[in-house]
Amino acid sequence: MSGQQAGNSSPIDTTVAHPARRYDYLLGGKDNFEADRESARRIEEQMPTIRLTAQENRWFLHRAVRFLAERGIRQFLDIGTGIPTSPNTHQIAQEADPTARIVYVDNDPLVLVHARALLTGDPRGRTAYLEADLRDPQKILDRPEFAEVLNLAEPVGLLLVAVLHFIRDDDNPKQIIDTLVDALPEGSFVAATHVTLEYMSPEQFAAVRATAERQTAARSGAELAALFTHPRLQLVEPGAQSVARWWPEGAPQPRPPVEQVACNGILAQVGPPTR
Repeated sequence: MSGQQAGNSSPIDTTVAHPARRYDYLLGGKDNFEADRESARRIEEQMPTIRLTAQENRWFLHRAVRFLAERGIRQFLDIGTGIPTSPNTHQIAQEADPTARIVYVDNDPLVLVHARALLTGDPRGRTAYLEADLRDPQKILDRPEFAEVLNLAEPVGLLLVAVLHFIRDDDNPKQIIDTLVDALPEGSFVAATHVTLEYMSPEQFAAVRATAERQTAARSGAELAALFTHPRLQLVEPGAQSVARWWPEGAPQPRPPVEQVACNGILAQVGPPTR
């Protein structure tokens, strides 16, 4: 496989919790520091099912990639990929087609350290890793390494898994999504997940809200759907729903109740360019 990594890595600050490393800890990974673990423990005190939420979010990613691969998607743009946790996007995509091509993007310098794990796959396919920030989507699209791996004349599966809730309203998340969708050809798909507090009891909501909103911009399913109102996007059923309810027949059983999973998922197909 032809793999490449690019980006000017900034120093890793191990004293400040980072979302990618905290997520790694919640999934049982080893690539995290005490600041990340302490941050996760504080959240877990108020949200005891946070580890289940992290796992269900990851399983959503697996099922989404398989769903798109079954529909002929052979290119993936995975933004906010996080620290490698097998199986990764390229491993699932290349099960369906060994020639599948993937570009991973993350803004955590620690992910760059582990990028080689993202670049090992079927030699008939191709992957690249870019250190870049979702807040500047055009910069991602303009990178020469992007064009070397992904062909925007063919459909792409855009993955925004567990990343949009780190984009505050004043960063204009809808404009970010619109910029990416504008670049995608007809037949592409966008899959995303997002932290939500809407399924909690009033008591838990009150306990969690202050902590959660310091870490993320928690949004309801309706607010998530509002970010995907681009005229070229058509939402796929069941719309903005708990990740526990997406493709349940292909998920581990039994399915947890939505009250235990503080995360929604959404999937949309990209239509022809608007005139």
